This record gives sequence, structure tokens and C-alpha cells, in this order.
Amino acid sequence: MPVPDSYVEWMSRRVAREVVERFAEGLTAPSPVSIRINRQRLSSDVLPEGYVERVPWCADGCYLSHRPAFTADPLLHAGLYYVQEASSMFLDYVLRWLVEHCENTFNSALDLCAAPGGKSTLLRSVLPPESMLVANETLPKRANVLAENMAKWVVSSTENSDRTVVTNVYPKDLGAFRDAFDLIIADVPCSGEGMFRKEEDAVAGWSPAAVERIAALQRSIISDVWPALRPGGILVYSTCTVNPYEDEDNVEWIASELGADHVSIPVPAEWNVLGDCRLESANLAAGSGIFHHLLPGYVQGEGFFLSVLCKHGDNSGGSNVAKLCKALGKQIKTLPIDLLDTLQDGKSNTPVARVELSLEQAIRYLQRESFVLPSDTPRGIVQVTFQNQRLGLMKNLGSRANNLYPKEWRIRSQHIEPHSLWQ
Repeated sequence: MPVPDSYVEWMSRRVAREVVERFAEGLTAPSPVSIRINRQRLSSDVLPEGYVERVPWCADGCYLSHRPAFTADPLLHAGLYYVQEASSMFLDYVLRWLVEHCENTFNSALDLCAAPGGKSTLLRSVLPPESMLVANETLPKRANVLAENMAKWVVSSTENSDRTVVTNVYPKDLGAFRDAFDLIIADVPCSGEGMFRKEEDAVAGWSPAAVERIAALQRSIISDVWPALRPGGILVYSTCTVNPYEDEDNVEWIASELGADHVSIPVPAEWNVLGDCRLESANLAAGSGIFHHLLPGYVQGEGFFLSVLCKHGDNSGGSNVAKLCKALGKQIKTLPIDLLDTLQDGKSNTPVARVELSLEQAIRYLQRESFVLPSDTPRGIVQVTFQNQRLGLMKNLGSRANNLYPKEWRIRSQHIEPHSLWQ
């Protein structure tokens, strides 16, 4: 869907016109297809079908030559990879830089607006295994999707299986836990200009008045959660939009009104990541800047903005992880994510035997069908796998095996052609 001329004219009042026009032209090209691989489960030298090249700013991200029917691939449901827009993977580079260069140990992290789970699964892969990660989503239905994706991504045999919590609360509820987090990722709701070519509704619903309303909402969200970030803690603010009202202006408002310093992160020039796009600033070079724009026409990806801030104050005390852990599940609503590896009947949490399924059986399992397992399969609860990757649980009765895959996660379509990106 082409960008309206009125949008180009409006944006050009604040952003260099050549940037706006190149962005608009970039939106006419096909949208790239990209995935991010779960390296806890697959080595880096094993590449998927249709692999083209790696995403420059994310070693685990890669572009594909086409968009397959991802739902029909059991390895997606097994958490082997996540279908994620390439520009948003820029967070991977930023997080790894922060972990390496900051004095902050990141014992606790919050993904504030986390659904459907792209950034939370990325966080879990980058943060140290002992770090506590709280992935939050305000809307209940989206929170359930988030819990599903985190359950599939997290490897239960590692420490991080019990250091990952999904919550379903408002930012102000988390803000009540003062100094709880070393790191907050706030990918706030936005006007979605960066997604114009993928979402026609974003174009149809856009207006200057909507931008003004959403920018105010973003400031309110950050204000509500701000007390939960400890002094010296890091805020990563991001949007999938382009205009400076929601991006640069809001970051500067956070710094001045809430009290924070900008964190300058160097970015390789060959990536074509832009810096401050405002006319009055005229500093498009990302180099070692504090604002980072990834735009169609400049990069292979959708529109994405990111900036990093460090909260003012004495950071010697660290985050209040103990208080946070005690409160989770008691004072705020949490969702279970460990549903695929152990028997969750209140009587046992014992790991169970594994049974390998064929491609066709794996899809039938994910559609929540029941079928007969091999005759030598032990009776009782067993874990079923595909290509040695766990899918979930079944209860083997001998004459049949009951399917224990969560009902709300099942593949609803009965007319799909099974396939896998890794044969």
C-alpha cells in the first residue's frame, strides 16, 4: 500500500525530505523474510532451507529466499527458531554491547510490552542464564500467546527455565516494585509507520492527531514503570515508527523529565542505520550516536527505532531481585510457561521418556490428535519429539495415546502440508 502524499509532506516538516522519500520508496519493495535461530538448540553451522544471508546486526538471524508456511513446520512449534522482523533484531546487537561494556550486571530484566515474544526470546538468549527475566503483556489474549512462545523457546534443562516469568499486568503495577530491575526493554505501542508495507490498517489509521495521542501514551507508560528501574539501570526505548514525536522527542523528554543520561552505542557505518533524523539536528550518521533508525530503503527490514538511557542515581545498591522474586505469583498475575517437559498434575514433576515422531505424526500431534505410539513405548506420560526436539506430552495407554498438548496452542487448520526448514 503506497504511502499517502500527505504523510510525506507532514513528515518532511521535521525529517530530512530525502530520508522521507527514500523511506517511502523503500516501502514499495517486497518485505524481507527473516527468522532468528535458537542457538541453545541448534549450532550456528546448520542453516535452514532457503537461507540467503545473515542479518548483519544479529548473528542468530538470517534472511530466507521465500516465506514458507511456518505453521506447518514442527520445528517452529518446538522453539528451534522464531519468525522475527529483521530490523527489530537490532536489539540483539545493542544488548550484547551493553552486556559487554556496562558495569551493570543485569541480574533482573523486564520486557514491558512483550507480546508476542520476539524481544523476550531474544533477551533470554542474550542475558546470563542466572538473570531473572520478567516478560509482561497487558492484554490477556496476547499474554497467553507470549507465555506459549516463551514456553517453546526456553530450554528446561538449563537454569533459565525457572528464571523466566510471564506476567499480565499494567506498567504501573510493575512500577510499584521500586528498584526491581537492572534493565527494562520498553517497545512501546506506536503509530506503526515502520510497518506500513506489512499492515494496511497502520496506513489507514494514521493521522497527525493519532501520533500526538500515542506519543502522550508512550510517555505515560514510561512514567508508570520508571520507579521499577533501579538507579544506574538501563532503559532501552524502542518503537516500530519513524516520526520524531514518538522517537527522538520522547527519548529527550524521558532524559530531562524523569532523569537519565543518553548511552551512546557505536554502530558500523555499513549497516546504514541512521541517527537523529530531525531537521534541526541534521545528524543522520549513526556512528556512535544515541538515536538509531532502521528504515526500508536503507536496510533489509521494516522501520524500527531504538535508543538507550541510563537512569540517574547511585547504582551501588543494585536491583531488588529478592523482593521481586518473592512478589511474583503472589501480588501480581503470572502465567505458567513450563508446560512441555514435565507432568504438571500437582503430583509429579518427574522428567519422562522421549518418543520420536515422524513429520506427519508431529503435525497430527500439534493438531492435538490422539494416535497409537510404537509398541515398545512405556505406559504413562511420555514426551514426544521431532528431530530430537521436544514438542510436548502424551499419555500412552497402549491401545492409544492421549494428546496432552495445550488446547489453546493447537494448529486449527486440518489442511496443511507438513514441511521443515531443516530436513
